[in-house]
Amino acid sequence: MSTSQLPAPSRAEQAAAGAMVGSDERMARVAWALVLEIAAERPGHDRGRLVAEVESLGHVEAWHRLVGGDLPRSASARARVADVDVDAELLRAEKIGSRILVPGDREWPSALDHPLLAPHLLYVRGSARLDEVTARSVAVVGSRASTGYGEAVARDIGSGLAGRGWSVASGLAYGIDGAAHLGALTGEGSCLAVLPCGPDQVYPQGHQRLADAVLERGLIITEQPCGRTAQRHRFLSRNRLIAGLSRTVVVVEAGLRSGSLNTAGWALRLGVPVAAVPGPVTSMASAGCHDWIMRDKARLVSDADDVIALAATVGDPHVLDIEVVEKLGPARPADALGQQERRLHDLLTPRKERTVGQLATELSLPVHEVLAHLGTMSLDGWAVQSEVGWRRGTGPTSGEVR
Repeated sequence: MSTSQLPAPSRAEQAAAGAMVGSDERMARVAWALVLEIAAERPGHDRGRLVAEVESLGHVEAWHRLVGGDLPRSASARARVADVDVDAELLRAEKIGSRILVPGDREWPSALDHPLLAPHLLYVRGSARLDEVTARSVAVVGSRASTGYGEAVARDIGSGLAGRGWSVASGLAYGIDGAAHLGALTGEGSCLAVLPCGPDQVYPQGHQRLADAVLERGLIITEQPCGRTAQRHRFLSRNRLIAGLSRTVVVVEAGLRSGSLNTAGWALRLGVPVAAVPGPVTSMASAGCHDWIMRDKARLVSDADDVIALAATVGDPHVLDIEVVEKLGPARPADALGQQERRLHDLLTPRKERTVGQLATELSLPVHEVLAHLGTMSLDGWAVQSEVGWRRGTGPTSGEVR
């Protein structure tokens, strides 16, 4: 059936749809979210032109024109008007503990106002504020078909970022995304997971426990209404939000055709710096990273310090913290630590003790090796032991905990 043959709403349905929204911007945006997806398509397509028309007219005016049949290229959306029940959608969101954000709300990030992003709304689950979580957010993405090397690097970067108060944004997928979220949960920062489906679902379902853990420390967001399932075009739309809400996009492991490079592509279009982690030269799993580095589309990074140095050059100067300034200038004393000791240093936090068993599990090292490293670090003040475990020290200059 062509769009011209799609059934239009009856007069009664038109009246009900108009009254349902009235002059309320939030209600209008919910209604539009139910009939028109902002898909990652070329602006020249009818869907893209209709999205531009809605943005130009405003959601309230555009809705009433849609209902009345006075909006061009809108037959497909108008055919869905009769099925729209904004009150029911608000109730569904409330039942799952999701709030709906629209432009003008206090926690709406200004980055979302970019014309390439501009979602109708966002469904947000979690107690943190979205604007605060995204103020210092880094996206860590990569292949679902990841290697042990890639997952270890993603966990280390996620942990290092979170340990310095940065948020880690990703897509909750298997592979690199999940590893980055897990790493972030060991630090003191927060997580941001962006879904390609409705807020009443978790995709993939096997990451339900991970999603629950993310909610305890951060947020899960989506622009898709309740009931929508994950489909290919929704992953592409999801990727633009991950890129737009981050100060830097880090690709840890990606083949030449990896979907994570779509996220990196969105970052370039949005003016967000892109970084990539090199892998073994023989690994096709890192071929996409190598290609982007070789063509100067991505900055080579190897750890969280490299990422922070890149992310902190974006936006207002207040994001520069002391560790970043030291990274950009003279070498820090902590740079003298060995590789495993630096990983331990990243996992330790100033105020919360970690047991040797916990640290050994995170690093995939034998307990006796972890104890040996901690003993060496404690001599120089990089680690401090208490009755319940170990926490981060300030280094050779002082025995106090920072």
